[in-house]
Amino acid sequence: MDTSLTALWVYLAETPLLWLTITLITYYLAEQLQQRVPWIPLFNPVLLSIVGLVLLLWATNTPYPTYFDGAQFVHFLLGPATVALALPLYTYQATLRRMLLPLIGALGVGSLTGIGSAVLIGQWLGLSEITVRSLAPKSITTPIAMGVSEQVGGLPSLTAVIVILTGIVGATLAREVFTVMRVREPGICGFALGISAHGIGTARALQMNAEAGAFSGLAMGLNGVITAILVPLVLPVLIEAFAR
Repeated sequence: MDTSLTALWVYLAETPLLWLTITLITYYLAEQLQQRVPWIPLFNPVLLSIVGLVLLLWATNTPYPTYFDGAQFVHFLLGPATVALALPLYTYQATLRRMLLPLIGALGVGSLTGIGSAVLIGQWLGLSEITVRSLAPKSITTPIAMGVSEQVGGLPSLTAVIVILTGIVGATLAREVFTVMRVREPGICGFALGISAHGIGTARALQMNAEAGAFSGLAMGLNGVITAILVPLVLPVLIEAFAR
């Protein structure tokens, strides 16, 4: 009986749609759990899904390439989904025009804060320079962050992990931080989430409301461009300044 079940699992595991289905079901269950216990910030759907899928892959001894054969369908949709974030922003174009100058200022400050905080924390913890360089692009979306990390002498694989953790922490603590700071404007909340927590933060903003999601998507895209330009320019200066 055990042999039959093992053979059945091996057959199913080689089917790409199996892992696509498991990924979608895992996220759905994680989201349902988060809605039932919203007072527990760590019950973030993305975090729960990652943990659940990693444990499942480990328990079934499934190689990551086998899993990705199915998950690549979700990966492919990231591109169209990112572009689609511009559609709800069109609805709030009047609000965007009204807040344009403050948003530009917030973008510059947010980008520099994201880079500077990474260097400062890294130096304070006594991390190696290559680790600090890997931390610098932590607040932008993973594909851009990995490219920037490689350009400035960091470790792209380490950067990818830090980026995901940054997004999860930002999305998890966002509501509590906004409540403490008494920030209620959806556009401001969304823009802050997009700058600090990239795609995962944008997903959280979309759960809050459409306006927050629209401004978060805008911030995520702009911050990716600005940070990619700023990191190579300011990182050497910051490393030298904080090392003193």
